[in-house]
Amino acid sequence: MEEGVAVIRIANPPVNALGAAVRAGLADALAHATADPEVRAILITAEGRTFIGGADITEFGKPAVPPTLPELIAALDACPKPVVAAIGGATLGGGLEMALACHARVASADAKLGLPEVKLGLVPGAGGTQRLPRLIGAAQALPLILEGTAVDAAQALRLGMVEEASEGDLLPAARRRALALAEAGGALPRIRDRQDRLGPREAFEAAAAAASKRAAGNPAALACIDCIRAAFEKPFDAALAFERETFLRLMQDERSKALRHVFFAERAIARIPGQPRDVMPRRVGRAAVVGAGTMGGGIAMVFANAGIPVTVIETAQEALDRGLARVAANYATSVQRGSLLPEERDRRMALIEGRLGLDAAATADVVVEAVFEDLGLKREIFAHLDRVARPGALLASNTSYLDIDAMAQATGRPGDVLGMHFFSPANVMKLLEVVRGAATSPDALATAVELGRRLGKVPVVVGACHGFVGNRMLARRTAQAERLLLEGAAPEEVDAALVEFGFRMGQFAMIDLAGLDIGWRVRKATGKTAPVADALCEAGRLGQKAGRGYYSYPDGARQGVPDPAVHELIGRIAAQLGIPRREIGREEITERLILPMIDEGARILEEGIAARPGDIDVVWLNGYGWPAWRGGPMYHGDVLGAATVARRLEAHAERSGDASLRPSTALDRLARDGQEFGALARATA
Repeated sequence: MEEGVAVIRIANPPVNALGAAVRAGLADALAHATADPEVRAILITAEGRTFIGGADITEFGKPAVPPTLPELIAALDACPKPVVAAIGGATLGGGLEMALACHARVASADAKLGLPEVKLGLVPGAGGTQRLPRLIGAAQALPLILEGTAVDAAQALRLGMVEEASEGDLLPAARRRALALAEAGGALPRIRDRQDRLGPREAFEAAAAAASKRAAGNPAALACIDCIRAAFEKPFDAALAFERETFLRLMQDERSKALRHVFFAERAIARIPGQPRDVMPRRVGRAAVVGAGTMGGGIAMVFANAGIPVTVIETAQEALDRGLARVAANYATSVQRGSLLPEERDRRMALIEGRLGLDAAATADVVVEAVFEDLGLKREIFAHLDRVARPGALLASNTSYLDIDAMAQATGRPGDVLGMHFFSPANVMKLLEVVRGAATSPDALATAVELGRRLGKVPVVVGACHGFVGNRMLARRTAQAERLLLEGAAPEEVDAALVEFGFRMGQFAMIDLAGLDIGWRVRKATGKTAPVADALCEAGRLGQKAGRGYYSYPDGARQGVPDPAVHELIGRIAAQLGIPRREIGREEITERLILPMIDEGARILEEGIAARPGDIDVVWLNGYGWPAWRGGPMYHGDVLGAATVARRLEAHAERSGDASLRPSTALDRLARDGQEFGALARATA
């Protein structure tokens, strides 16, 4: 205690989550400070880089352990002595709700404040929807609560979320604020009493109406709106009770359960099976990208965006100029949209240089090969890089499908070789599949994962096989989509089934956007065929860029329209192949697209290509648009049950005559034993 200010310090690494023990300790310390006549004011602070990362969500769905978070917050709110929150670092969810119950808030320059509960399918459940609107106005609070995004200290100060943003030492500033409150005397400022700060009801309702349209089908977002509306319609305690009831109801919602699975799965990917605990990543100060095509240019932007100088390498000046011009155009578009300042565009462009010849990779700490999918060419490139790259440089391929081990064998340093599979467009998509080869060293793997995070990606370690995790599963869906066309479904019916399931885009609309020639080139290289897709390519229907693919795009439209010519072409091919056509219902279409992916995931787990079912889910959530509220393909498989998945696949195989639909031995075993998909991962760990 100093100058009559008692300091309560939270120490619960790594993020000071408000678990039962922390809540009990806070309640006890608060009671002692309140009873101590020497204490004039109370300061709450925390150790580490986080004030309070939120509630302990491992407790969600379990019996409540007193004091609950609402009980602790009520005690803070009712404290007769001034309580000030000294907020350093992240203050999220229940942490911010606790800070809002204090009589004042002082933030450090690095503070981040937010209520991210909606991302878990929940509403703030300990007063967030009631106190924040009364502090900064309901119309201003609405987007913060609905989007779940955090604001920095400067924004928080402008909004009125904190009374002070300290550029210097946080604790002296917070102590001064606490003493000033103590010396002022009189009633302490409590947010619950600031009904007049809600702002005009009309402004809130206008914002809520627009938000409701965007949030249609999202029960958590709609519930957040209802809770904020209750601040206008109910006394504070009644509104608080309504918020809590809503929180507990959503806790049992299947969408919320799926989103909580996603939360844990995205944190579990940091734990890499088989990695020594003491392994350290290598230093990466400079990068090189081989290939200035769409992917190569996008990857170069990713490095520049992270502040890492990068050399883009090509074999011909014309290709290099074209690639760098595409990068410049991408940045210009961002400036035009207002998402990037011109000076930041210039800074990033200055970090990208173009060079001819692989010798330009000599100074790079990481080299990413991003040429087209030809294994022979890639092996030549890796053999050359082996000669010119500096010792210890990471040699990575951006291949989507091909054999990482074959590339590594072309070098004398296979431990430095792995896959870094970025997703298109590389400067936008979050997923990074880090492909561990048979000889990849632990420190090379650690370097790629740490670099992925530094680049703002979600890195998932996967094993080496054709297509790795994401594209291997996508291949099963693509094969079924093609087969469904031949059996009688139209492209728009297949796409509608996926959109109804929750994807933003259907299978064939996605292929049209990417270009049919990409898959055509891969099939030619691997000796595979897809009768409908191949026929469309041969007819010059290469997708949006050609104005026609599975759909037609009249006058350059971005939204495709069904084309009778495609329907006729599909019918002719089906007749040539002797496949009888029939009407196929929406449920069958959905199951035949989704269930084979789950089956392939079982194979992937059995083979050890993915370490955990959640790793597969993270891949599909961040790289392929799987709806987060369904938790991922393997989570969805567990919701259905392995026995149901196997039974339905068997039925579809029988009805369609497509033997590829029959369940794998891995899935059959889970179905027989009544196990979840995690059992396969445990068996291969």
